[in-house]
Amino acid sequence: MSFLEYRIKMVPTGLQKVLHLNWALILVLTAVASVGWLMLYSVAGGNLDTWAKPQMQRFGMGVAVMMFIAFVPIWFWRNLSALAYLGAISLLLVVEFFGHVGMGAQRWINLGFMMLQPSELMKVALIMLLAAYYDWLDVKKTSRPVWVLIPVLLILLPTGLVLTQPDLGTAMLLMLGGAVVMFCAGVSWWYFGAVFAAGIGLISTVFASRGTAWQLLHDYQYKRIDTFLAPESDPLGAGYHISQAKIALGSGGWAGKGFMQGTQSRLNFLPEKHTDFIFTTLAEEFGFIGAFSLLALYALVIMFCISSALQNKDRFSSLLILGVAANFFFYFAVNMSMVMGLAPVVGVPLPMVSYGGSAMLVLMAAFGLVQSAHVHRPR
Repeated sequence: MSFLEYRIKMVPTGLQKVLHLNWALILVLTAVASVGWLMLYSVAGGNLDTWAKPQMQRFGMGVAVMMFIAFVPIWFWRNLSALAYLGAISLLLVVEFFGHVGMGAQRWINLGFMMLQPSELMKVALIMLLAAYYDWLDVKKTSRPVWVLIPVLLILLPTGLVLTQPDLGTAMLLMLGGAVVMFCAGVSWWYFGAVFAAGIGLISTVFASRGTAWQLLHDYQYKRIDTFLAPESDPLGAGYHISQAKIALGSGGWAGKGFMQGTQSRLNFLPEKHTDFIFTTLAEEFGFIGAFSLLALYALVIMFCISSALQNKDRFSSLLILGVAANFFFYFAVNMSMVMGLAPVVGVPLPMVSYGGSAMLVLMAAFGLVQSAHVHRPR
């Protein structure tokens, strides 16, 4: 039997692909999305059509996208990774010159039927390209400076474009996601130590530049940092949002006030209660038990991804799965830290729960890649 005949024989049939799907992961993702529908129904005052129904429709579209991607062999997506990266870069450039402006930021492309946020696409495209790069690169060259510089530049290019929108939260996620793929690929600890030291220096420079002609951040971003460090200093101004979020989190207690009984959200004290701050509504209505349950579902998603990556003998697939898992982790970790006052407010939605089209569809596409790697792994 020739190698080609062997490869053809090893490709699973349609029925085998269905059976090989990680159904546990699909079930947990559906459970997380269901929590989102429930909370969107609540913050809309019991109206299904306002936010919950459109979110359900987007999830249905996302499942279809995930299944389509899952049934396509993983080698196809590996070969497409460079094109996906260039396409995402092109869309970021379109946003730079022709993007839709909303809430003081230029981050979207108006497609008519939805607002596309290319930076969400870049999160997945970057992970794909880095996984393909390290799959191609000889393992012995992983930590050599010239071969480390290439992925660093691949990360910094989209990060810089996203920062100009401005979108500090997404820029952070791009850098963190890329760093995880590099770390999992075997890049030396010394590089990460150097980056950490440089980061400390950059933070010092950012604070030193405030109020100067070469100020590195926007005024509103400095105000977010001030609010993070001392929200009580301006409880009715810049610190209002985080103060109200903390009130909602604390008032939920162990079991919460009950479904649709959260006063902070019902009386519109909470900002962006259907997007960035939806976790506080969950904590107020279902308390610590509800918040911990959602966190447990998120942990299950991460566990299933890590398990799939460890079982996979293909280097590209393993790095891709770990990159997607890391991106998903940073999503909810940053959002939860943000609304609890443990991190500055940077506008990162709660994955699968916050209202939004681009984030939902891109996440489902990313999990489609995870499923493709799982379905077509060597057996």
